[in-house]
Amino acid sequence: MSDTTKPSDVVRTERLGRVLVVTVDHPPVNALSAAVRAGLIAAIDAAEADAGTAAVLIVGAGRSFIAGADIREFGKTPLPPSLPEVCRRIEDCAKPVVAALHGPALGGGLEIALAAHYRLALPGAKLGLPEVQIGLIPGSGGTQRTPRLIGVAAAIELMLSGRHIGPDEALRLGLIDRIGAAGDARAQGLAYAEELLAAGAPVRRSRDAQGLADRDAQRAALEAARAETARKSRGLFSPLKIVEAVEAALDRPFDEGMRLERELFLQCIDSPQRQGLIHAFFAEREVAKVPEARAAQPRPVASAGVVGGGTMGAGIAVAMLDAGLPVTMVERDEASLARGRANVEKVYDGLVAKGRMTPDAKAAVMARFTGATSYEAFGAVDLVVEAVFEDMAVKKAVFAELDRVCKPGAVLATNTSYLDIDEIAASVSRPGDVLGLHFFSPANIMKLLEIVVPACVSADVVATGFALAKTLRKVPVRAGVCDGFIGNRVLAVYRQAADHLMEDGASPYQIDEALREFGFAMGPFQVSDLAGGDIGWATRKRRAATRDPRARYVQIADRLCERGWFGQKTGRGWYLYPEGSRAGRPDPEVLAIVEAERARAGVTPRSFTNEEIVRRYMAAMINEGANVVHQRIALRPLDVDVVFLSGYGFPRHRGGPMKYADMTGLPQLLADIREFAKEDPLFWQPSPLLVDLVERGADFASLNQSA
Repeated sequence: MSDTTKPSDVVRTERLGRVLVVTVDHPPVNALSAAVRAGLIAAIDAAEADAGTAAVLIVGAGRSFIAGADIREFGKTPLPPSLPEVCRRIEDCAKPVVAALHGPALGGGLEIALAAHYRLALPGAKLGLPEVQIGLIPGSGGTQRTPRLIGVAAAIELMLSGRHIGPDEALRLGLIDRIGAAGDARAQGLAYAEELLAAGAPVRRSRDAQGLADRDAQRAALEAARAETARKSRGLFSPLKIVEAVEAALDRPFDEGMRLERELFLQCIDSPQRQGLIHAFFAEREVAKVPEARAAQPRPVASAGVVGGGTMGAGIAVAMLDAGLPVTMVERDEASLARGRANVEKVYDGLVAKGRMTPDAKAAVMARFTGATSYEAFGAVDLVVEAVFEDMAVKKAVFAELDRVCKPGAVLATNTSYLDIDEIAASVSRPGDVLGLHFFSPANIMKLLEIVVPACVSADVVATGFALAKTLRKVPVRAGVCDGFIGNRVLAVYRQAADHLMEDGASPYQIDEALREFGFAMGPFQVSDLAGGDIGWATRKRRAATRDPRARYVQIADRLCERGWFGQKTGRGWYLYPEGSRAGRPDPEVLAIVEAERARAGVTPRSFTNEEIVRRYMAAMINEGANVVHQRIALRPLDVDVVFLSGYGFPRHRGGPMKYADMTGLPQLLADIREFAKEDPLFWQPSPLLVDLVERGADFASLNQSA
C-alpha cells in the first residue's frame, strides 16, 4: 500500500437503515495507515452530516478488526491525521458509535474501539495494548481511556504485559459491553446498533467512565504497580512511562492526561531502546525468510519420534505434544523408558498442580504419547529427533538404526549442540534427509530453535524444519555446520573473554553484576551454574587436543569442576546454593581458587570498571558474530541477533549484539578490539567483515537483506 492510497480505497461506508456501516478494508490485517486514519475521520464526518444516519458501526474486513499500527510507517514521519485525532473524532461523534471486534484488535486498533461508545466482541477476538514490546506506550488514549473503564490495576497490567485477552476476560474487566456469537461481525454489530437505537441509548464516552471513582484504592494500586514495575523492568524506559501516564488519568482532567500521554509517547519514540525493540520485532519476522523455504514446500509432519528420554529428549517430546502431534519415544530399556515417560509427565503434573491444566487434559495429551524400546516403533513417523549423549559414535549408532527402520522421506534430525552434522549425514544412506534441530533447554519452554543445514540436505527438509518450528511456536534460525553453530560458537568466545577478565583481576561476581546492569537477566557465571559446569568442562576436554597451544587457557573453571562443584544441581559452583536454594551467594573459597590460579599463571591482577567489563565482553561477542556472518554460518547479522535474543537472554531493548554494535558505532568497536589485541593478539583478531564494514563506512544492518 503506497502513500498515494486514497482513504476511500481502504475505508468503505454504506448506510443500512439508520446505521452507517464503516468497514476498514486494508489487507492483510487492517493496519492503521494514513489512508485508513483519514478514511475513518471522513466516515464520522459523513455520519454527522447525514440526517438519515442515527448511529455508526465500525467493523474490519477479513480476519481482523484492526491489528494496530501500520508497520510500514515505522521510522517514518507519520502523515496526518494522527491516531489521537482519529480517536478523538470518533469519541466526539454526536451519534452513537459501535465497534464490532473480531480477530485482532490490538494497539491502535483497540484504542479505536475504546474511543467508540459501545463495544461488541466475537469469540476468538484478541484485545491488547502491546506497545511496551516495541519500547512505546499506548499513544492514542489507551493510557487514559483504559483505566477510566477498568481501573488502574487492570489497565496497567494489560499494558505492561502486552498480552492479548479474549472476550470473556474483556467483558469481566469492563473493556467491552457484550460478547457476540461466532459468525459475522458486521451482521451482529448492525443488530446491536439497531438494538441500542431502539432503546434510546445515548452517546457514552470512555473518557467519562467511572472506573477511577474509588481514588484511595486506585492510588494504592498505582503505587504498588510503580514499585513492582521499577523492580521488574530494571533498565527499561517505557514501562515506567506507562505508569506515569496512567497516574495522569488518575490525577488530571482527560485533556491534560492526553497531552502528557503524547509527551511520554514521543519520549519513547526518541529512546534508543525503541530502536532495539523495533529491530527485534522485524528481525523475528525476517528470520524465517531463507532460501530453502522459498525454494521448496515442507514435507508433511503428522507424527514425530524422539530418541532419548532425558531432560532434553523429554522436553522435545513435550514441545511436540503441546503442538498436538502424536509422539513416540524410544529408549534403550524399560527402566530408561519409564524414566523418560516420568520426565514428560512431570511437566504436565506441574501444570496440573498450578491449576493451569486439568487432569483430564493431561490424560488427553499423554494418550498421544507412546513409548518403546525398539527402533521399529519409528517405522511410520514423519520426523525423528535424536537427543542422546553428545558423542559422535553414539549418534552414528542411533542414525544407523533410524536409516534402517524409518520410512522413505522421513526427516532424520539430530539435536546435537556441537557435533559435525555433515559427518552424521555421511554415515547414512539418505544424507538428504538429515537435519540439525538444535533445541535449547528446557526445550518445551525456550523459544529458539537452530535449524542446522548440512551440505547434502534437501531444500524441502530445511523447509520442513522451519514449518515444524512454526507448529511448535518456536523462533527458527538457519545455521550452517560448525562447532557450536551460531549460538554456542559465539558463546564459547565471549565466555573466554569473561574468563580472561576474571584471571586478569575482575571477580566472577563483578562480571555477573556488570552484565546484569547491561540488561542480561543473569551473568555468565550464573548461567554456568544453572546449566551445569560439567557441560562446559566436557566440551573443553573434547576440544583440548585441537586447541591452539599458543592460545590463552584459563583453568579456574576446571579447578571447580575437579572438586565436583557443577552449580545448582550440586549445591555449589561459582556460587553457593545452601539447602537447595536457587539464589546463589558468593563463595570465598571460589575467590581463593581464583587468586591461586592467577598466581600460578603469573598474572598480576588489576581492577576493571563495570563499563570496561561490558566493553570487552560485548566486543568478543560481536566480533565472533561478525565471523559467523562472514563465514556464512549465519545468513545475516539479524540471524545472530535473533539467536541471542531468543536463546541466550540478550536484553531485547538493545536489539541483539549486531544491532547494539550498529547503535554504538563500528569504528569504536574496531578501535577497542585493536587496543585489546596489544595484550593478546591471538584472541583479539578483528573479523574481516568488521574491518571491511568500517572501511566502507557501512554497518551490519546493510547486510540484513542479503539472504
